[in-house]
Amino acid sequence: MLIRRAEMDGQTQADVRISGGRIVAIGLLAPVDGERVIEAAGGALLPGLHDHHIHCAALAVARESVACGPPDVLDEEGLAAALARPGAGWLRGIGYHESVAGMLDAARLDRWAGARPVRVQHRSGRMWFLNSAAMALLLGDGPSPPGLDRASGQLFDADPWLRDRLGSVPPDFAAIGAELAAMGVTGVTDMSPANDGAMAAHFAGEHRAGHLPQRVVLAGTLGLSDAPPPSGIEIGPAKLHLHEQALPDFDDCVAFLRGGHDRGRVAAIHCTTQTELVFALAALGEAGVMPGDRIEHAGVTPDTLLADMARMGLQAVSQPHFIAERGDRYLTDVDARDRPFLYRLGAFVRAGVVLAGGSDAPFGSADPWAAMRAAVSRRTAADALVGVDEALTPEQARDLFLADPVDLSRVRRVEVGAAADLCLLDRGWDDARTRLNAGDVRLTMIGGSIVHEGVDQAPVECRSSADPAA
Repeated sequence: MLIRRAEMDGQTQADVRISGGRIVAIGLLAPVDGERVIEAAGGALLPGLHDHHIHCAALAVARESVACGPPDVLDEEGLAAALARPGAGWLRGIGYHESVAGMLDAARLDRWAGARPVRVQHRSGRMWFLNSAAMALLLGDGPSPPGLDRASGQLFDADPWLRDRLGSVPPDFAAIGAELAAMGVTGVTDMSPANDGAMAAHFAGEHRAGHLPQRVVLAGTLGLSDAPPPSGIEIGPAKLHLHEQALPDFDDCVAFLRGGHDRGRVAAIHCTTQTELVFALAALGEAGVMPGDRIEHAGVTPDTLLADMARMGLQAVSQPHFIAERGDRYLTDVDARDRPFLYRLGAFVRAGVVLAGGSDAPFGSADPWAAMRAAVSRRTAADALVGVDEALTPEQARDLFLADPVDLSRVRRVEVGAAADLCLLDRGWDDARTRLNAGDVRLTMIGGSIVHEGVDQAPVECRSSADPAA
């Protein structure tokens, strides 16, 4: 395949030849017999985008769930309406935040949903709210699991138990695979902390079936690396999910980090609060840092902790779009002293801390271009400015999603020898950088195979005139 007259690096136009799933030549190239030719017409050609923090299974099931939090539901009246929909069987709500109606309990869920079993997931992904019908179905005559308060119906950190009681099977990834491809995403790092060998096998099966065409790096439990990974799956970081209200035993945390390092795996530690970050840095200080160890989210990072991260050589994976999606709530809920340190970007770059971007979907938008826009603007939905000094240039924002998933310090480029994982835009970068819009993605390619073509803007294709089929 030959891509003709593509713009690269924001200025150079060249032809790009692809063979065997890789880029084999760049320059002024003549088509060869039988070669498929795609006319880029000056559109920017980028490496495919990589989402460095996503939850694919949760994103897939979110499509069949009821939105219960901002921006879809903003108050108790709206929540009651969302949960009162008619139907039989389970009703699954997602994205709840206590700003809507406080901490939920079974009594109120019973009042809104009646006898229908309901489970509502908190936006953090770590808590479920169950109504009486849900608890009756899940518990039967058995004992309550750790983490369940039967009086309130609040279930904390018990997803494995919940999946077992529901008899859940991992979802089909076809819809999210197509959605991500349409936005130019050619790779994902799934950051679900419970990922184990069974989930690795599911990801591998979905990848083989073409449902999830993206390249997959799988983070998760230490047990993920106890057996050779299935074909098509790369084992990634050992994921440690901290929560300020229930921090793990410090020694157990240190043992987990060392166990990951002993297996040749970097650590990825969930830290949305300052307390969580202090705990994580102390644990890494005790366990020792392995190059590539990373902080996920870094939601509140004061200067002193940022300096510690830089000194320790830690990396960060941020969600810039949280400022756009949640910023107005942050300005209400977050202590004024912490607001300058929310989801920092520019400060990490200036301190020399390697920074990459992830969506945290479905707990945030899966659109990497929306994250890029937010990284540049630093504006909330109500147009408030949060941390103007943290804004990035469009190029810096783009590069958050061009980082190599195995080595975040390396930004991938369109170059000879690279895998033909590519994103072709319908315009040059000078125009695209002012928009940062997923709608500009014209074609997405993984390993030399086209996985997305814009319906209304399909590339002009032809074959060499020497091809008898032309």
